[in-house]
Amino acid sequence: MILVVNLNASVDKRYEIEDIEKGRVMRAKSVENTPGGKGLHVANVATILKEDCIATGFLGGKAGEFIEEKLKDYGIKQDFVKINGDTRECLAFITDDLVQTEILEPGPEVSEEEQWAFLDKYIDLIKDATVVVASGSIPRNVSANFYRKLIELANYQGKKFLLDTSGNLLKEGIEGKPYFIKPNRDEIEALTGRKIQCIEDAIREIKEFQAKGIKFVAISLGAEGSIAGYEGGFYKVTIPKVEAVNPVGSGDAYVAGIAVATQRGYNISDTLKFASACGTANAMEKETGFVRESVVKDLINKVTVEEL
Repeated sequence: MILVVNLNASVDKRYEIEDIEKGRVMRAKSVENTPGGKGLHVANVATILKEDCIATGFLGGKAGEFIEEKLKDYGIKQDFVKINGDTRECLAFITDDLVQTEILEPGPEVSEEEQWAFLDKYIDLIKDATVVVASGSIPRNVSANFYRKLIELANYQGKKFLLDTSGNLLKEGIEGKPYFIKPNRDEIEALTGRKIQCIEDAIREIKEFQAKGIKFVAISLGAEGSIAGYEGGFYKVTIPKVEAVNPVGSGDAYVAGIAVATQRGYNISDTLKFASACGTANAMEKETGFVRESVVKDLINKVTVEEL
């Protein structure tokens, strides 16, 4: 089973509008409300790919109830801790030039008692999991080392932990020695202060992460593909050119692909092809954190993996 941790879920409100002008009244052409949060995107893609998966984290208020009901509609298993605060709402405005502008709420305050309730639930849930995924930000009042605690608890039980976050959360999480991370170029440069301008630079950073005990590292280069390191080998992954409709959530779909491939025991080459196909398939869809299984299968053979 894949256990997906989404601590700071949201209701994502997507508005299609002609343009954004400060100080003007603007009318939306369409509005769409969906469950949001990087982890929920991972859980959705894993579920579409027919892998046993369960999502957990914190939910509260009417927004939390909306997410619960929608996840049921999507067929996503869930076991969340109910909190007194209200789950956040995040706004995305897509203008006619296909530029997306986002407003992200910080999330609710989560009490210490609610955090301990989550840790108790997490310890119980990881018993049946093979792979654990934690993605995205954390709510207010949750410490930056919270992911590190989750990683260490998973490592103690021999579970493979996939971490997808940034900033201090990534910095702290690395100290817990997760099995997998996938920082992009900007996130690494912000973390280390070093530029990634070529493949050799990416390999240098992968070696640094592996020296800290992280077995599997993939550095996303966007449309250029990615560079990955696993058990002493280094790989250049090239993705096919497609007509991208909405690239938002492609990183989440990629992580879902890594989780599913890891759960199924794929070799490193097939894992990278599968994950890259998932990320690319998401970019071809209007909905964020969504793929079509048939499209993923078609794209797998179009992804190339070159050992460096």
